[in-house]
Amino acid sequence: MYIHVFKTNLNDTRRINDIESSLDMHPDIIEWNVDLNDSDNILRVVSHIATPERIEQVVLSAGYYCEELV
Repeated sequence: MYIHVFKTNLNDTRRINDIESSLDMHPDIIEWNVDLNDSDNILRVVSHIATPERIEQVVLSAGYYCEELV
């Protein structure tokens, strides 16, 4: 199991709702959440995959910014 942390522009519930079903249905994602109280709007994902690019692509394909924090 892996934990990935991303900086995003998911700064309100409407934007989060736009990606919710894609993240919920993704077969490699166990759990996820967005911290709207953080200035970087942190997306935290618990996943079965070691490579974060697949998760980034879900958010990017919905039209939002997503960059892994390392």
